[in-house]
Amino acid sequence: MAIAAAPALKLSRYLDPQQQPRLQTEFNPIKRVPFLSSRNPLLCVCKLHRYNFNCCLPSSSSTNSVTPAQYYSFLDESYRGSRVLTNEELEKLKALESFVYLQELESGSLWVRVMRIEEMDMTVGLLALSFAESMLMSLQYEALLRFFVKQYLIERRASMPHAVTLVGFYREEGGKRGEELAGTVEVCFDKRGANASPPTPTPPRNSPYICNMTVTKELRRRGIGWHLLKASEELISQMTSSKEIYLHCRMIDEAPFNMYIKAGYNVIQTDSIFILLTLQRRKHLMCKKLPVSNSFPEPDLSESGEEPSS
Repeated sequence: MAIAAAPALKLSRYLDPQQQPRLQTEFNPIKRVPFLSSRNPLLCVCKLHRYNFNCCLPSSSSTNSVTPAQYYSFLDESYRGSRVLTNEELEKLKALESFVYLQELESGSLWVRVMRIEEMDMTVGLLALSFAESMLMSLQYEALLRFFVKQYLIERRASMPHAVTLVGFYREEGGKRGEELAGTVEVCFDKRGANASPPTPTPPRNSPYICNMTVTKELRRRGIGWHLLKASEELISQMTSSKEIYLHCRMIDEAPFNMYIKAGYNVIQTDSIFILLTLQRRKHLMCKKLPVSNSFPEPDLSESGEEPSS
């Protein structure tokens, strides 16, 4: 199993990804990578600190005014007409739109940001193939899997800025293969963004929660899962005052478990053995209290949560 964070979905409602298939896409470096555009001038600044990348969020003291028209444009059409956002939510949307986490790896570059609407289908494809592999399902069910996963992502996208789907893109050193979708992770910030059907043991609904972390199969053992986790934590530290973060890890997933322990997570509860009667795997509920300075040790690629454990 190559997932770094246990899925937050239940089979009765949607289907759970447990493996990371490879999914590659080519990008126009001007039109498709937002932080290369004039709206996201962060890359030039971050490259000056090649080995010390951090997430980038606008300061709360910024003098830029927040206008609904500007930040509704970050969302798809159906979402824009479905709710009225408060000023606080608009500010948070502004932060989400600007968030970029960059990291130089030994073999290439990784950047993590909020999934755009035009990237939903490629993210759906990654997750749907993951479900099919983990559940040993025939590829004839792929269209059905894609349907359920897409409905879920649409639902979760509508909960922004209380929850968000992040995507990571990877470029190998030399750029011979172009940019690839390296992984995805879902982050819930508060009670309004909490999943309607969280796995057991149930995490507190008002606390930040990380789930559905998936790394592309051919890009494992490069530290990508570790940095998806780090990006999630840094975004949480900017979006909420809560310092307790929760996630699930299946008991059979030794590599992700070791990664979480190294990152500072502790087991606070474990599924009863009777959960097996529902055909579910037993899971640990893990929690980490973010320090004032959220620093990570260097990733150990042998325990990065990206190597299949079965």
